[in-house]
Amino acid sequence: MNYFAHAFSFLDNDSTSTNIDPYFIAGAAVPDWLNVVDRKVRARSKSAKKFLLNSDPEFASLAKGIVQHHHDDDWFHQTRVFNELILTFAIEIRDLLAPDDGFRPSFLGHILVELFLDAELIRHSADKIEAYYNVLNRVDRTKVEKLVGVIAGKPATHMSWFIERFIEVRFLFDYSDDERLIGRLNQIMQRVKLPPLPKSLMPFFEPARHQVAENINSLFFDNRNSALPH
Repeated sequence: MNYFAHAFSFLDNDSTSTNIDPYFIAGAAVPDWLNVVDRKVRARSKSAKKFLLNSDPEFASLAKGIVQHHHDDDWFHQTRVFNELILTFAIEIRDLLAPDDGFRPSFLGHILVELFLDAELIRHSADKIEAYYNVLNRVDRTKVEKLVGVIAGKPATHMSWFIERFIEVRFLFDYSDDERLIGRLNQIMQRVKLPPLPKSLMPFFEPARHQVAENINSLFFDNRNSALPH
C-alpha cells in the first residue's frame, strides 16, 4: 500500500475534523517517508510494538500507526489480485521498455498497483484526502523525527523537513496525471539507482489505472482489518 491507502480507513469525510489522531496517521506514513528520507533507517513493527503503551500518548499513537502500516502491507502483498496485477503489469512494461535484467518491470508493476490504488481512492474521496493533509498538518514534525529515531535506533535525519514538503507539495495528486506521474516515478528510479523511464511508457498508465479500479474491492475493501483496537 501507499500513503493514502494506509490512512484511508482511519479518516472521516469531514476535512476539518479534529477527531482523528494525527500521530497515528503520521505513524502509518513513517515507513514510506523513511524510504525517501533514508532507506538505511527502518521503523520496524517489532521495534514499534515496544512503545505501544508509552506514557506519552503521541509516542504511543505514532508507534500504533507504524504497526498498522506493516500489518496493512503484510495483508496487501499476499492478496491474489495484487500479485496477479504485478505480473500483468510487469509483462506489459517489459514489452514497452528496453531489455534489462528483469528487475525493473516487476518493481514498476508493484509500485504502480499501489500508486493507482491511491489515485482511485483519491478520485472517490475528495473530503478524505483533504482530511488526510489537514490531520498531518497538526503533528509536530520535529517531534515525529525524534520519536522515529528512537524506534529505529538511529537518527531519522531530515524527516521533519520531508514531512513539511510532503504536506506542501501534495504529490499524491500527481498519480492521476501521466506527465506528473512519469516525473514521480523517475524520482523513485533515481533513489534506487535504476535508469530513468521514457515517456513512451505513458500510454500504459490509463488502462493500468482501469484495471486497478476494476479490482478495488479485492485490492482494498475486502477482508481488510485493523492491527490494533483504535
